[in-house]
Amino acid sequence: MRVIEIPNEIFEEIKLHAEKTYPEECCGILIGKLDGLQKFVFEILKVENSKENERERRYLIKPQDYINAEKYARTKGYDIIGFYHSHPDHPAMPSDYDREHAFPFLSYVIVSVEKGKTGEVKSWLLKEDRSGFDFEKIEIKNKI
Repeated sequence: MRVIEIPNEIFEEIKLHAEKTYPEECCGILIGKLDGLQKFVFEILKVENSKENERERRYLIKPQDYINAEKYARTKGYDIIGFYHSHPDHPAMPSDYDREHAFPFLSYVIVSVEKGKTGEVKSWLLKEDRSGFDFEKIEIKNKI
């Protein structure tokens, strides 16, 4: 089973970002490392939802934000391993829009926000044939 490990403080930061942007979708980039079937999140980069309309149902990350994140990750010796975004008043399940705009091999962490409070948080991987998503287990780690 594929696993994405997220430190508790980063996990809480993602949830807080989702609550602060409610009723609009938030979005951000997951920075870390891949080791076999396991991913490790070391940092997140919050980015502005640049979607011009339907921001309560859609998000868009500007190409320049992605390029900047990629450059930043390289300076740290890390990679972009995925993205996160929220689903205001909807489940933490990928939509058809999410599938149409996703990349295989990257993680998609989705935070459900119901009436301003975070609910379920799930991670997904786009299938190589782009037909849908596979579930990816989230492991929350505390600092030692």
